[in-house]
Amino acid sequence: MYETKQEQQRAVLVTVDTGEFDAQISLDELAELAQTAQVEVVAKLCQRRPQLDSATCIGSGRLEELADFCKNNQVDLLIFDHELTASQIRNIEAATHVGVIDRTMLILDIFAQRARTSEGRLQVELAQQRYRLPRLMGAGTALSRLGGGVGTRGPGETQLETDRRHIRRRIQALEAQLKELSRRRQLTRERRKKDGITTVAIVGYTNVGKSTLLNHLTDAGVLAEDKLFATLDPTARALLLPDGRSVMLIDTVGLVRRLPHHLVEAFRSTLEEAASADLLLNVCDVSSPEMEEQIGVTQELFTQLGVGETPIVTVLNKADRLELLPDVMGGKTVLISAKTGYGFDHLLSVIAQNLPATQHRLTLLIPYDQSGLLSEIRREGKVFAEEYRPDGVWADALVDQKILYKVEHFIVH
Repeated sequence: MYETKQEQQRAVLVTVDTGEFDAQISLDELAELAQTAQVEVVAKLCQRRPQLDSATCIGSGRLEELADFCKNNQVDLLIFDHELTASQIRNIEAATHVGVIDRTMLILDIFAQRARTSEGRLQVELAQQRYRLPRLMGAGTALSRLGGGVGTRGPGETQLETDRRHIRRRIQALEAQLKELSRRRQLTRERRKKDGITTVAIVGYTNVGKSTLLNHLTDAGVLAEDKLFATLDPTARALLLPDGRSVMLIDTVGLVRRLPHHLVEAFRSTLEEAASADLLLNVCDVSSPEMEEQIGVTQELFTQLGVGETPIVTVLNKADRLELLPDVMGGKTVLISAKTGYGFDHLLSVIAQNLPATQHRLTLLIPYDQSGLLSEIRREGKVFAEEYRPDGVWADALVDQKILYKVEHFIVH
């Protein structure tokens, strides 16, 4: 048996600074994405222009320089920080004789590597097919030829039209499968609501420590790496709060600047887990200089998903990387370190404070002729301790809002 090793691709990152966004920060993030995809970054090119060149994105003069650089430095891949059209890809490849992908294709490739569940794989393929459809002509003139052989004569259908038809058919099939999975997910959410299960969703930028936080709070054993998009498939685990309530903690896919709309659409059913939660934990990297922008990216997605009334707790993670800890103001902002466990007690109490009051921890003294109430309390909530006394049953219990009116006369003040 022989082990075949795939050589790491050598790439040049290319961006055009039109002033629309911070090109340097976006280019640095593109380098992180390339590293996650196991691509070696040889060089970065930033071209300042008033607008993208319609034929080559960066202009013919700079493209010639890029072609010479690729030839002299054994570059086999160009990664552009913009969505390219089919004709741009074809023109750049013809001039440089090097493979060309853009930011969206790179993110889709990473997602394809990371997808573990059948739903995750379907969502990635749907995003890929939607992205491929308008770019089919980039594959060359062979796709424009008429199909040959028996059964293809007559009015004639070009190979390009045939491929487009196949892709459209595949997109319809994927959408149907995802619609069914989305329906099941909705039923699961409705069942949780009916059963009185409170959900808390961990959301935020990619690589800010969401999975590490979930692992430390619940022993979930989710993959947690210092890479972008280490988590793709949502994970749910039970979490016990200090007031005795049990909640469902859900880890969601990380976000990134200029997240391709193909992905937002394909992963909508997964992201809706966050939209339907009772509380959102917006996790941020407090040690990152781009923290404010990362928070903005997350809030923009909340707006897209229609998250309005849901309470949000801002969790400033990676406090272990700071020399001086800042004073965190406000009841909805918590400073923690998911790596060391710093601030976890405060975080859990803040979660409990900001959740809707569906259950109340009470000390009760229930007369013996009303002792059947204890069974109701156990069914809807929890009894932590009980003691039989001459005048009734003393109990330390978590009482559901639904039966609060039945026990309020027996509360021990």
